[in-house]
Amino acid sequence: MTPLRILAIAAITLCTAAAWAVLGRTLQVRTSGSGSQLGDDVTDVWGPEMRQAHPTAFYFSPTGAKGRVTLQPSRSKVTVKLDYDPKKRGLLWHRTYRADFAAEYEFSNPTPVSQTLYVQFPLPSGDASYQRFSFTLGGAAASQATPSGGMVTEAVVVPARSAVPLKVTYETRGMDTWGYAFPQAGRVAQFSLVMQTNFNEINFPKGTGSPTDRDVNNKLFTWDYPDVLSAPAIGMDMPKVLNAGPVASRIAFFAPVSLVFFFTVLLIVGMVYGANLHPMNYFFLAAGCFAFQLLFAYLVDLVPLHLSFIISAVVSLALVCPYVGAVSGRKMFWVALAAQTVYMVLFSYSFFFDGLTGLTITIGAILTLALLMLLTARVNWVEKLGGFTGSPPQSRPAPPLPPKLNPNPTV
Repeated sequence: MTPLRILAIAAITLCTAAAWAVLGRTLQVRTSGSGSQLGDDVTDVWGPEMRQAHPTAFYFSPTGAKGRVTLQPSRSKVTVKLDYDPKKRGLLWHRTYRADFAAEYEFSNPTPVSQTLYVQFPLPSGDASYQRFSFTLGGAAASQATPSGGMVTEAVVVPARSAVPLKVTYETRGMDTWGYAFPQAGRVAQFSLVMQTNFNEINFPKGTGSPTDRDVNNKLFTWDYPDVLSAPAIGMDMPKVLNAGPVASRIAFFAPVSLVFFFTVLLIVGMVYGANLHPMNYFFLAAGCFAFQLLFAYLVDLVPLHLSFIISAVVSLALVCPYVGAVSGRKMFWVALAAQTVYMVLFSYSFFFDGLTGLTITIGAILTLALLMLLTARVNWVEKLGGFTGSPPQSRPAPPLPPKLNPNPTV
């Protein structure tokens, strides 16, 4: 193996890396374009993020701001059931869910005279649909009022120092996050919200409060606010979904690192075992490795993610390893099989798990360095590389033997 051949192998690696960069960028563009367009389609069909606001009531009074006094519920009991049901469009999964909402509120008249309270219940979104919607104020039958500006408003006469109940139920669908918000700088009293989910990956959005009680086994979470000023909002993020497009693009961008590890092992182990592959052999090996990401990138459109990965990996292994065995023998076949499985397959699979890729690369690099150092500790690199001039080292000529003495000299 000469330095010129090593430079040729490096050039092949750089060209393959450029091809992977083009593939990764193409996947990014495809994912971004389909994600924005199909995301809007999913929102139109399924529903947007849901954020239920706390209801309020008001009555007209000259002592209030702008002639009205705003009231918060004196008691609230809310239950919500979130059923996570992701939907796939194109290369992306969308974090969709169903929400079953039921609440019982109570509004009190704090004055010594009867008041007409105008109770307002805001809907989570004006773009969503609501099934089995029920709005019952006082002892009357369920109201048939329709929302105006995303708000259901009903009036009721409440006697002095008395209270009126409000019951609201509905079923709806949304994406990504469900939340419950309180008015800023408001006072929340006797409030309780119980949330039940059908998933284990729990994540509370930024700016929301943690539950006061958790039942992880039954997936129940409770927020109790007996008497709180500026109560924090309540929310739940839907679990993250492993999307094919971003995973495939990250694997493509990472592939040159895997190829460098793979070629390094073949190059060094091949020199130790006397199996020096020609640069043209490395060209075909690079093409076989590139086939892995190329097939995976377009197979995920039609086949489930993990199955696409397995099929692509098997195809690439079938292209590369038998070729190495045909060129350099059975021993190098097993070396190539182990190296490609670790560097091209397992390293790529680490992208299926958030936060593990960097650690996987670091551990793999350290183990590779240790094995190569152990394997090549007694290798004469001058002999293997042919010196800096590309010619094998020249041995020094042996010194001439001294002339033999004649035991029977003649005079």
